Amino acid sequence: MKKLLIAAALSLTAAAAHAQSVTFGAGYADFSDAQSKDTARIALEYHFAPFHQGAISSFALGTMASVDSESDYFVGFGVVGTWDLKNSWFIEASVMPGYYNEGNELNRLGGKFHFRSLFGVGRTLASGDKVSVGLTHMSNASTETPNPGVNALMLRYTFGF
Repeated sequence: MKKLLIAAALSLTAAAAHAQSVTFGAGYADFSDAQSKDTARIALEYHFAPFHQGAISSFALGTMASVDSESDYFVGFGVVGTWDLKNSWFIEASVMPGYYNEGNELNRLGGKFHFRSLFGVGRTLASGDKVSVGLTHMSNASTETPNPGVNALMLRYTFGF
């Protein structure tokens, strides 16, 4: 009986570890302020094992970092949601508050504390990896002035493990 309990505990641990993922994204950022310099952007995200798993939805904590061709960068931590659709399609969304630093003064967003939100649509591949297109928005949510914001369209690839 003891061996059976140990085997069950190990299999549950392995299942939880397998639910983690790393996402690489690349795309283009469009700053709302006309004087800002629009840029190419790359991003890296890590999603922990879900803390809630429903029939079609899951929620997890995640962290991310992005940098653009003007050396602007953002580091955030927040909640990630995924909703499964038919035929291996899914919708993803996240909200991550964090730290923003402009590398180019023209790309100033007002303050250092910002919120990055994402909405994406994608497809799970036969390997279990995922491909998606995500639209992000980042701003200080009017906690400071100015609050021009920046939007980015990203092509994303997710590796599960």
